[in-house]
Amino acid sequence: MDRFFVVTGGPGSGKSTLLAVLAEQGLPHMREAGRAVIREELAAGGTALPWDDRDAFAERMLTHDLNSYEEARTKEGVLFFDRGIPDIIGYRILCGLSIPGDLTRAAESNRYNRHVFIAPPWAEIYANDAERKQDWDEAVATHDVMARVYRGLGYHLVPLPLGAPEQRSAFVRRWIAEH
Repeated sequence: MDRFFVVTGGPGSGKSTLLAVLAEQGLPHMREAGRAVIREELAAGGTALPWDDRDAFAERMLTHDLNSYEEARTKEGVLFFDRGIPDIIGYRILCGLSIPGDLTRAAESNRYNRHVFIAPPWAEIYANDAERKQDWDEAVATHDVMARVYRGLGYHLVPLPLGAPEQRSAFVRRWIAEH
């Protein structure tokens, strides 16, 4: 799906903020599975949480991302994804969990544009919140694993510049228009 663009990277690197700015400019996105699952599990009193049951959390993220991908197919035009299915592989690697065959097949068969935007670690904007509990070292490690996973699946990484969300948005829009 050449019109499906993933924005990935470590936590707290400005991905969601960039996507909010792009949405204000008429370029919608599919929401991040991890945060959606955390909110749903907390509201329901569930345990499929990264600090409770990482395997169940990863399974719930895959279900969410597969549903998002199918929903995206019904939409027209350029569409962004706040992380993609390969991010779940990265998550499982970071947690020391095995990579199940259904996840590998899902990542191989539900493809995005071959160019993936990756937000580098950015200490000046990094902050924890109720859903983000990783420390700075984990944020950097997450970026590095995501880069390896996406490259391993044949994607080309496009590093986002450090800068204000509007500058990043202009970069993304210009990049897509030129490619």
